[in-house]
Amino acid sequence: MKILAVGPHPDDVEFGCAALLIQELRKGNHAKILVLSKGEASTSGTPEERVEETRQAAQIIGAELEFIDLGGDCHLRHTPENAIAIARHIRQYRPEIILAPNFDENQHPDHLATARMVRDAARLARYGGLEELRPLPVHSISNLYLYSITQSFGERPHIIVDTSDVEEQWQAAMRCHKTQMKTKAYINLVMARARALGTAIGTSSAIGLWVNDPVRITSISDLTLSSRNY
Repeated sequence: MKILAVGPHPDDVEFGCAALLIQELRKGNHAKILVLSKGEASTSGTPEERVEETRQAAQIIGAELEFIDLGGDCHLRHTPENAIAIARHIRQYRPEIILAPNFDENQHPDHLATARMVRDAARLARYGGLEELRPLPVHSISNLYLYSITQSFGERPHIIVDTSDVEEQWQAAMRCHKTQMKTKAYINLVMARARALGTAIGTSSAIGLWVNDPVRITSISDLTLSSRNY
């Protein structure tokens, strides 16, 4: 299985959902991180520093990494052209699952723009008649799952994933982003949320996800555990 994790800036995937990539890579699956800017508007850290920090983090995670230019930090826009650019990467990498920021309105505008672009891109990747994506073969993903970057909880997650088995490696990946620790204790903030979600399911940490489309199952017996069953 292939997983494509899309982040608007360097560090967003690491803080938001890297634990999930680590888990799946340990199972023998494949993962790629696609970053849509180089943190050009950062208060701390140059674009070159932020790219290097992300490369180090990707190595710790074990994921492939690619940067694409869709206008730069604080200039990401939800446009057909940008959605098509992401759809091109979807057709090239051919993931079964995509991870993208959620649709929380109260967050960095690049985060929300990325959520909308990725949602559209996953749909556009299926359309064989789209001239801009030829000759790449069409591709349909299994599902789009949305992760949280902001520290507010917002809407209750649809899925809570136990991450207690990968905490050390996850935090090691986050620590690569040294320039960002100068302004805020991001790891503490991320782990505080992870601890709270973990408490909800009886584990030491967890990540919340939202589904873009209903998950198809063949039997309710496939749904074996709820957050109340600990």
